[in-house]
Amino acid sequence: MRAREPGGATRVGGDVGELVVLWVGFPLLGAAVGGLLPLVADWVAGLPWAPVQGWFELVAGLPYRRALAGGVTLGVLAGLFVAHVGTRERLIVTVDRGGVRWRRDGVDRELPRRTVTAVFVDGRELVLLGPAGAELARERSDLSRRRLRDAFDGHGWPWRDADPHRDAYRRWVAGLPDLPPGADPLLRARQRAVDADRGRDVRELRAELARIGVVVRDEDGRQYWRPVPRPDGQAPPQA
Repeated sequence: MRAREPGGATRVGGDVGELVVLWVGFPLLGAAVGGLLPLVADWVAGLPWAPVQGWFELVAGLPYRRALAGGVTLGVLAGLFVAHVGTRERLIVTVDRGGVRWRRDGVDRELPRRTVTAVFVDGRELVLLGPAGAELARERSDLSRRRLRDAFDGHGWPWRDADPHRDAYRRWVAGLPDLPPGADPLLRARQRAVDADRGRDVRELRAELARIGVVVRDEDGRQYWRPVPRPDGQAPPQA
């Protein structure tokens, strides 16, 4: 959803339809799946390769009505848990002429307009760049590119249709000689985190790399990097 807020700000995300899907659709789906549990428990318990067979045997041994009630209850609870996680993980962006604010996982962050030199969407990530091409924010989202563009462009932000520094990226290969000191082990650790889908480690290691003057982006499980001035104002040192 793209909506005007009091004071002229524009909010993208957090629409009612999405909340209905999360808090009504997922619990109903969970209830439906849970309601099937008593019907398949005996069959699954007889499969020699099936996991947690003891649990299915327990369900199969219950009276049908008790098993049905238990399955539906568990399904609804599972659906509510998914809705809770999905609600917290949604990205909500609010833009005005003075700054941008975004919320995810119950945490609010913001940047003033004067610090941002480019805004664009890279794949499924919203990216904001600062002076000299340093990344100020990179947030994964399912928000509409068009709605984000309209929100930022409508408030005079420097929207770009693509990454203005895309041609500066080089693919990371272990042991590259021209990486700043300390970057290679961080990129090795981050590659392992990417391969294992450890999102929190991926984000934290991205921030560590930014501190030593390296911007990194991912494409098909591979890392690409480019040098930028360090936050302390120094140029990235060369090995």
